Amino acid sequence: MSDQSESVIEMMMEQWESMVGMAGMFIMTIGIGIFIQPLYDIPEARAFGEEGTTKSGFILFELLMIGIFTVGIIWLARKGLDYLIKGIVMLALGLSLFYAIQPFTLLILYIIGFATATSVGLSALAITIGGMVTLYRYPEWWVVNSVGVMVGSGVIVMIGISFVPTLVIIFMVLAAIYDYWAVHKSKHMLELADTMIGLKLPVLLVAPKEKGYSFLEQEGDVMQDSPPPPDVMEAELVDRQDRMKPKKKSRDALFMGLGDVIFPGMLVISAISFLPEWGPEIWNPYGDFYMAQIVVAIGTLIGGLVGYVLLMTFVAQGNPQPGLPLLNGGAILGYIISGIYAVGPAELFQAITFL
Repeated sequence: MSDQSESVIEMMMEQWESMVGMAGMFIMTIGIGIFIQPLYDIPEARAFGEEGTTKSGFILFELLMIGIFTVGIIWLARKGLDYLIKGIVMLALGLSLFYAIQPFTLLILYIIGFATATSVGLSALAITIGGMVTLYRYPEWWVVNSVGVMVGSGVIVMIGISFVPTLVIIFMVLAAIYDYWAVHKSKHMLELADTMIGLKLPVLLVAPKEKGYSFLEQEGDVMQDSPPPPDVMEAELVDRQDRMKPKKKSRDALFMGLGDVIFPGMLVISAISFLPEWGPEIWNPYGDFYMAQIVVAIGTLIGGLVGYVLLMTFVAQGNPQPGLPLLNGGAILGYIISGIYAVGPAELFQAITFL
């Protein structure tokens, strides 16, 4: 057991740069969502209105839509209709990207004195179109990541402001169960991931393990094409004395689906949106936060990062893993612990209805 633990730690150390890079994108995506949340924290921006924030039927609807989307994309991929997949996904990504970019264009135009509804909207639209065209023509890993981070931040805000934490937690638990089944049992999530990698779409984040890595050259069979088992080794030189050290073959980059960031992130945003406005105010250009909300948000984020570290102990071995069980579990635990401290257990879980 100790030898196996040492082997896992050794493999994590070999990949620490890509793992830290992925963690940085995880934090950045959620951090941007926190920054722009006050601008959208109004009844008109909630997906199902103010009354829909406590109705669990809408959460089940969201989960159903995820399942239908997944099955639909896989069916189109098997039929060779890649152009249709790309069109559908690019449209959805463009809408989310516009949602995330608009607050920044508002802030910049306000500072220089040109902020109007028309100028903000047109500027955000132009940047969005430019970003999507760049993604279409040159989907290198840094372009995919840039768009993916902004898209992810937009999505976590859209969902986080629309549901109270109780419903978000239910959503996260159900999604984690589905993710585990889809990766380990049906394995269709691996097929979906390979489809998105093959089409170079930013529904995932990419952390290269080596300099010179090109996502443009990445084949779309990375997830289903499992690496060799631990007893199949390849030797490499480790020093000038030609000593040999066994090393497990690994992929050229670390991949994480945007959903693995979105689900913990939307609990962070929901906590800021619906927990009591207690404590000192914290300034934000779009609207102030309150200390209790920020404490729980940061606690939830830290919990998600703890889950991320545990997840990396499996990923380091080169095997695809469902991210949501550990990431969501860590975020929920972080929410509960920090929430008990900041607002008390009575405020953590809100009353909900089915319809």
